[in-house]
Amino acid sequence: MTFQVAKEKGIELRKRYLEEARRVVVKVGSAVLTMGAGLNHNVLENLARELTFLTQSGREVILVSSGAVAAGRKKLGLDGAVLRMREKQAAAAVGQASLMRSYEDLFGYFDQKVAQILLTHDDLSHRDRYLNVRNTMNTLLEWGILPIINENDTVSVKELRFGDNDTLGAMLTNLIDADAFICLTDIDGLYSGNPCTTTDVKRVHTVAEVNGEVESMAGNICGSNLGTGGMRSKILAAKMVAAKGGCSFIGPGREEGILQKLFSGELVGTFFLPQQEKMASRKHWIAFTLRPKGFLVLDDGACRALTGQGKSLLPSGIKEVRGVFGVGDPVHCLDKNGIAIAAGLVNYNSEEITKIHGCHTSQIEDIIGYKDSDEVIHRDNLVKL
Repeated sequence: MTFQVAKEKGIELRKRYLEEARRVVVKVGSAVLTMGAGLNHNVLENLARELTFLTQSGREVILVSSGAVAAGRKKLGLDGAVLRMREKQAAAAVGQASLMRSYEDLFGYFDQKVAQILLTHDDLSHRDRYLNVRNTMNTLLEWGILPIINENDTVSVKELRFGDNDTLGAMLTNLIDADAFICLTDIDGLYSGNPCTTTDVKRVHTVAEVNGEVESMAGNICGSNLGTGGMRSKILAAKMVAAKGGCSFIGPGREEGILQKLFSGELVGTFFLPQQEKMASRKHWIAFTLRPKGFLVLDDGACRALTGQGKSLLPSGIKEVRGVFGVGDPVHCLDKNGIAIAAGLVNYNSEEITKIHGCHTSQIEDIIGYKDSDEVIHRDNLVKL
């Protein structure tokens, strides 16, 4: 397993990165926060104590918290009921108030002020709103206030959702240039095999790179509420953070003192190292925050030009246009097997690209009546995936 780091080297690296981490995002999921149908206040109290420990050590801390729907279910007596979307949204509205009141009371006991921010994916998809969120969070941190972030479940529908708070946590880590992303869950780390079905499996202590082999290990969990998709989202979140130069951790959220153990150098959970080559903020936003509104299928020559030579995308290399999108919208570039190799912002809309695809740049104006650019996607707005 080439992605692993030797145990002794892993201890040394995690100590170094965590000692240097001045800004930390901690994400905690419903599997940790809830007990039965409601909130587990013992866990909430331990979390408040742990995060206060981090702030008192001189670090800035942001909490990404689930639990609003579960709290609303309990308060409304909807335990076990199958809820429709609008009912989940209503339960979230009720539960969010209870969740924040619990946090405010518990953090208040440790003299730590908190603030609430509710977001949808749309808030981070528009560059100006993305930067406004960043400015607000930076101001709260300057004031010594701990921001508590959750997806705005009350208004979120499929098109506006992050999909999970792992993705939200990773996006926020990169948004505010945090040094570390800590994902607290109901498992104690990533394993080389499924401990329930395979003998001689070992916990992976330190991951140097999230590659295909690591992603395939998402199903290696036992006795957890997480399915393969749940663990996969955590691994992909670590990959997003690594691309921007941050480190990540996946570990047991209900273990008492877990953060103190982690930051004191104990070999708990699974630690993900940052990439050595850091992706620029704007390109990271294009690659990981924006959702594609369409797809361009490319020929082999164009694929090589984009991935191996750092070139722009010209109309001659496009074989097919999929979807309806406008100028400046994000699209993904696919190879002949349908694999996304790049993401970018287009200079022409889908109708225009359909007319000019496969053509030379000198023909653009004759075909659509104008030419603003030779490139369908300029390399400054293009990111290799």
